[in-house]
Amino acid sequence: MKIAILDDYQDAVRQLACFDMLQGHEVKIFNSSAVGIGQLAIRLAPFDALVLIRERTVLTAALLKKLPNLKLISQTGKVAGHIAIETASECGISIAEGIGSPTAPAELTWALIMAASRKIIPYSTNLKDGLWQMSSIHPEKNRLGRVLKGRNLGIWGYGKIGKIIAAYAKVFGMQVVVWGSETSRHQAVLDGYQAALTKEEFFSLNDVISIHLRLNDATRAIVTAADLALMKTDALFVNTSRAELVENAALEMALNLGRPGFAALDVFENEPLAVRSAIFSMENVLTTPHLGYVEQDSYEIYFRAAFQNILDFASGSPKNILNLKH
Repeated sequence: MKIAILDDYQDAVRQLACFDMLQGHEVKIFNSSAVGIGQLAIRLAPFDALVLIRERTVLTAALLKKLPNLKLISQTGKVAGHIAIETASECGISIAEGIGSPTAPAELTWALIMAASRKIIPYSTNLKDGLWQMSSIHPEKNRLGRVLKGRNLGIWGYGKIGKIIAAYAKVFGMQVVVWGSETSRHQAVLDGYQAALTKEEFFSLNDVISIHLRLNDATRAIVTAADLALMKTDALFVNTSRAELVENAALEMALNLGRPGFAALDVFENEPLAVRSAIFSMENVLTTPHLGYVEQDSYEIYFRAAFQNILDFASGSPKNILNLKH
């Protein structure tokens, strides 16, 4: 099969142990994103199969109709609204879903919470400029970091990732407060944590809030400007899930107004994030380039499953096909 692997920004996939699984197939790896349906259609037209790295490329209905040779889309992890599934089915294109692991995104979330709370990045950056124990060059912002012990961590979304983070917080002596569905709040209480009585209480009570929800029609913009305005002036808002979970422009406005006081973000509405993005000028925001699943062990898990789905399809025994009726 002629296989294209899209958006491998770091050219990391060919270095994976599982890459050898594709020996015997014609494989092209693209390290940059194409802009626009026209460019994408020209780039992808020759291929029988596409391997998507999460949601880095959106396969719209219009694009899929321009890819007559495409037979299989092999997704790393789960499909999350970035593929026009009905159109794929109409065009006879199979979509194979993969697997993932909550470990890497949970660890990154905790790393961001710790780094932001202790102001590690600005301290380190200023140290390289000869400034000792300076969290900011602006006197009014040169403040101390703080420990996590004894503070409240709010988790919205008590799934696989949320449960791991709750366990981390317990070890660090934090009080965990969960918000989400009635089922998740009930489970949190059974596990020994608190459940907020209302969303208003959740946002106003916690010192750190981290959201862990799937993006869909029901959760898009579920965090509103009114919610953020309830947060403490020294609270930290963490998002390693999806930027679109937050109402458009609401977080930037809230940070400028001082509620919450800080944010740590790994996800953005437009990725890769533009160099001139306004978020980079905000000292109270810690940013990372969507690293939640971007690490060695996770890549091996994601791509081994995606490549196995290609091999099964090529051998005439397709598995894990999302759109079975095509």
